[in-house]
Amino acid sequence: MTRTPPDWIEPLLGRLGTARAEDFTRLTTPAEGGRESAVLVLLGEQPGAGPDVLVLQRAATLRTHAGQPAFPGGAADPEDADARATALREANEEVGLDPTSVTVLAQLPKLWIPVSDFVVTPVLAWWHDPHPVHPREPAEVAHVARLPVSELVDPANRLRVRHPSGWIGPAFSARGMLVWGFTAGVLATLLEMGGWARPWSADRVVELPPTRATPAPSAGTDEVDERAVR
Repeated sequence: MTRTPPDWIEPLLGRLGTARAEDFTRLTTPAEGGRESAVLVLLGEQPGAGPDVLVLQRAATLRTHAGQPAFPGGAADPEDADARATALREANEEVGLDPTSVTVLAQLPKLWIPVSDFVVTPVLAWWHDPHPVHPREPAEVAHVARLPVSELVDPANRLRVRHPSGWIGPAFSARGMLVWGFTAGVLATLLEMGGWARPWSADRVVELPPTRATPAPSAGTDEVDERAVR
C-alpha cells in the first residue's frame, strides 16, 4: 500500500530533487570501491506530537558503533535489488518494521564513511501505517524511539560533540538519546532542507566519552581531524 505523504514533507522532497552529496558532506564519495549499504530515514507523525523520525540505539556490547543512535540499516546483501530493498530488509530485521507500512519517497546521494569504508545510501520514506516496533535482536539493538522533529529542532536540544580523535560534528539530545556522527549529520541537513530548522548556538560543544563508538565523520562534519579519517 502507498499513500500520499502529508504536505509538510513536500518542501523537503522539492529540495532533495537537486540535492548533491556535497550538501551533506565535505568528503568526496569514491567512484569505485567501498561497501554498499543503506539506511532508512523513516518519517512519521503522531497525534499531538507531530512529525517524527525513527531511530534505534545500538547495543553497548557491540564491537563497533556501541551504544550509538542510528537509522535502521546496514550492508547490502547480494539478493537485495537496490538500496531501497537493503534499507527495508535491515529495518525489518532490526526492529520488526513491516515494509508494507512504508512508502519510499526518495534516495539521497551516496555518502562515504571513511572509517569503515561504507558507501551509504540514505532512503527517505513516509510511514503511512505506523505500528509498534521493538529490538528484534537485543544483542545488537538496545532501544527504538520515534524522535519528534519539534524536539530535534529545539535550540535547547542542539549541540556539537568533540570526539577524542579531534572530530567535531552536530548532535541532538532528545528522549534521553545523544544522536551524533553520521546520523546527526544527515538529520541536520534534512531539517535545513525541509525548512524546519531553528537558529541555535554552535558554541555549545561537549566532549564525547572515549568509551563511545568511533565516529563516522562523513555527513554534516564541521571539523575533521586527519587521524579520524585515515
